[in-house]
Amino acid sequence: MGLAVGATVLAIVISPWGKQSGGHFNPALTLAFYRLSKMSLADAVLYIVAQFAGAIAGVCVARYVLPETFGHRAIRYAVTAPGARGSAVAFIGELAISFVLMSTILVASNRETLARYTPYFVGLLYAIFITMEAPLSGMSMNPARSFGPALHVSYWHAIWLYFTAPTLGMLIAAEIFLRARGGAPPFCAKLPHDNNKRCIFRHGPTPRSTEPI
Repeated sequence: MGLAVGATVLAIVISPWGKQSGGHFNPALTLAFYRLSKMSLADAVLYIVAQFAGAIAGVCVARYVLPETFGHRAIRYAVTAPGARGSAVAFIGELAISFVLMSTILVASNRETLARYTPYFVGLLYAIFITMEAPLSGMSMNPARSFGPALHVSYWHAIWLYFTAPTLGMLIAAEIFLRARGGAPPFCAKLPHDNNKRCIFRHGPTPRSTEPI
């Protein structure tokens, strides 16, 4: 399951649409890049609206195409819920994996020798987190991903957790990144930047492998 999810995420990010949009499908990620001054307010708002709309539409399609499988009690429309250790552990888990994901994206995409591999790091982390962390929180890292299924089945238990923990984790990673670089922002909010697709984001200096963090 972890490998399948990781491969799917990688395929989305490096697809023509992912290269054009920057590979964002996570409101927490978008908010972090907005905090880093790499997105305008209008673009950030539109991205977040699109991310939630996409999550809702995705569940609608899955319910129509796989009504028996997707709605099975064992799957429950892929809702995210805290594991047996409770909401506190789930919150810590979501915060930690979101922090690691955002930190990895920022470090990789701002080093010249690693930038082209950023999507692969993202796919690898998704595969690891699905395998290792999912029993603790359901492995969301994405408010829109949790909201879509919750809306369809009216399952709102601990939904606050999946909005706050991923967002907080990524914002903390962004703040630490800025402080480690003396306030210098990252190069760009686009994950796969090594392509010929037009970029709408605000750019900084070309990333160099010698830069700290």
